Amino acid sequence: MAMRQTPLTCSGHTRPVVDLAFSGITPYGYFLISACKGEQGQVLPSPHGKPMLRQGDTGDWIGTFLGHKGAVWGATLNKDATKAATAAADFTAKVWDAVSGDELMTLAHKHIVKTVDFTQDSNYLLTGGQDKLLRIYDLNKPEAEPKEISGHTSGIKKALWCSEDKQILSADDKTVRLWDHATMTEVKSLNFNMSVSSMEYIPEGEILVITYGRSIAFHSAVSLDPIKSFEAPATINSASLHPEKEFLVAGGEDFKLYKYDYNSGEELESYKGHFGPIHCVRFSPDGELYASGSEDGTLRLWQTVVGKTYGLWKCVLPEEDSGELAKPKISFPETTEEELEEIASENSDSIYSSTPEVKA
Repeated sequence: MAMRQTPLTCSGHTRPVVDLAFSGITPYGYFLISACKGEQGQVLPSPHGKPMLRQGDTGDWIGTFLGHKGAVWGATLNKDATKAATAAADFTAKVWDAVSGDELMTLAHKHIVKTVDFTQDSNYLLTGGQDKLLRIYDLNKPEAEPKEISGHTSGIKKALWCSEDKQILSADDKTVRLWDHATMTEVKSLNFNMSVSSMEYIPEGEILVITYGRSIAFHSAVSLDPIKSFEAPATINSASLHPEKEFLVAGGEDFKLYKYDYNSGEELESYKGHFGPIHCVRFSPDGELYASGSEDGTLRLWQTVVGKTYGLWKCVLPEEDSGELAKPKISFPETTEEELEEIASENSDSIYSSTPEVKA
């Protein structure tokens, strides 16, 4: 029986959502952080364009990290969701206590910072941005100067630890580079004839997911050798591989989300996901859902297997012979059956959090 995708829409951001990341699975579940471009010319701290922390399986807002003065381009959580890091247009990266929301340190840069990534033990932070340098900060010695790696010829869009933090992957406009952490030297590079729009690293299997133009390419993270690639019908801004490597999802300029079978390359689903271009997509650590962030200022959560009872989704089958499509409902505490029907009705989204104005 056909099932219809009913996304959860997380309101709160008022500007384009440009980055998102999940934590690992903790005793308290898993968490989601999102980064949002600020108002143009914004100087005073405000919730517009501030990174937000949410419960990963429901999208419930937990808190907003206040402190950056402008657009936030990158955001990440460490594995156990105790720390967050953000990269911003105010020439800083910040490290936060993800439990209390307090700012732990500000790391000054010489230009816009675009990307941040923790080592597995959370002791080091990798940053990259418009000044074309990779920086490695020892978070136990915040006053110490960072180690710097040069070699990129344009602004760095993404930088990630890989191979158990022994190597680093980084992407600028048309190049992906692999670096050795110990020697701080380049191991190998990939050149593209168009702009690289996103990069995701999958530790299990050491797979690198790169998007450029309409292409979604998979490479070995160890050697950068190609594994396979898919072509999408539109320009893709971001793609993510399911933890069990069954599916991949991608989103881009045509407002649509595409889901493919990773092994065969067959397109399994596509649907309009947002009211603007999609900037980022990521699977949750358990693979049950994926999140998407868009130019329209919203984050949306989507079920990997539509109709499963999970998070706020509750599978409800229609009465036999009614001719209706089966559809998942989204269940809220103390919600009447009539309200649930309305929530799950055709083309409706559930908006369940008001714009947060304060830090958690």
